Amino acid sequence: MVFTRKIIAGLLLSALPWMGAQADTPSSGWTLEKVVEVSRHGVRPPTKGNVKTIQEGTDRQWPTWLTQYGELTGHGYAAAVLKGHYEGQYLRQHGLLSQACPAPGDVFVWASPLQRTRETAMALMDGVFPGCGVAVQGPEDEDNDPLFHAEAAGVKLDQQQVKADLQNAMQDKSAAQIQAQWQPAIDRLKQAVCLPDKPCPAFSTPWEVKESKKGNISLHGPEALANIAETIRLSYSNNNPLSEVAFGHAKTAAEVAALMPLLTANYDFTNDLPYMARRGASVLMNQIALALNTEHQADVPPDVKWLLYVAHDTNIAKLRTMLGFTWQMGDYPRGNIPPAGSLIFERWRNQQSGQRLVRIYFQAQSLDQIRGLAALDDSHPPLRSEFSMADCQKTDVGTLCPYDAVMKRLNDAVDRTALLPVRYTP
Repeated sequence: MVFTRKIIAGLLLSALPWMGAQADTPSSGWTLEKVVEVSRHGVRPPTKGNVKTIQEGTDRQWPTWLTQYGELTGHGYAAAVLKGHYEGQYLRQHGLLSQACPAPGDVFVWASPLQRTRETAMALMDGVFPGCGVAVQGPEDEDNDPLFHAEAAGVKLDQQQVKADLQNAMQDKSAAQIQAQWQPAIDRLKQAVCLPDKPCPAFSTPWEVKESKKGNISLHGPEALANIAETIRLSYSNNNPLSEVAFGHAKTAAEVAALMPLLTANYDFTNDLPYMARRGASVLMNQIALALNTEHQADVPPDVKWLLYVAHDTNIAKLRTMLGFTWQMGDYPRGNIPPAGSLIFERWRNQQSGQRLVRIYFQAQSLDQIRGLAALDDSHPPLRSEFSMADCQKTDVGTLCPYDAVMKRLNDAVDRTALLPVRYTP
């Protein structure tokens, strides 16, 4: 696999231009001091559990993939290399990195323990620092992963608060009324994946709020449909034959995107619930705030110019909920988090006044950029959505917000009772 990775990265990068002299030229008037990035893993097949859900939910066999369940594909690796190359050029252009392999203090990479996250981290590093063999570190398992799997690591949920948050998100409507609101999207997806005049259980099951055997309260119904929609998106993104994408019923990015809104519905009633977000991502948000802080403190993340976390869409969804940030980009539905999409925090300094500001944005490749392994550059950038709040200003380096106000927002969002110790050792 290592040899295959090197071949993929080498072939891709040999065809891409390398930014020469201008790469080390900082932006006029601004200095980029620090970057903290949280990336989703790249393209994968459905997990084993997803396969069971979608096949039982549609009562039919789905196309098989060449890659093992849930693992990063070769195509997904290549797409992440291209995104890494683009980000590396950007960081060099703004003076944060040099052209060479990273020096001590340049970058630290921490990835969730699954194969798809570790391999995505390696792909990003192959894109930024080809041939340098940058180390990717992370915990051994989810039970020892408070950053990305806080509940598995010991953070508890009060199910009555979950229920109250869910009822608020449902605006006191019944599950049947919520299902009716989403019925047009449900019908479109059903037409694409269900056999005519055959049972299709995921689409005939009434949505309901209920308690699981473990005592967890949730809205049952959207998750199975979201798994189906995500599998379609991943199949298209992986450049699978169009006959295998929604069984031949989605031949363009726009047609794929039209089948994806139920991913938004699933976010709305799970990771986007404020209580769930704060309990699940306070550890990570606290580490981001500590990393951006200009004052030295104890128990902080490694002090580097670029701190890269590679994890899951659920982590990013919870962080954006805590920030009060959402987006709609390209063909994707509201709040979508594509493979290898990143939530990025940048700390800038005004060279004249010394004032510090923070830029926050979400960045991801489009469906066709991923499927076609399109090279990214200033003329063909990834999709991007900028965060803004009171007193932010649009500049030639993006939307910059007052440092103190951003830090207050991040720290106020953290639930201090949900914090766990974080140790950056494997």
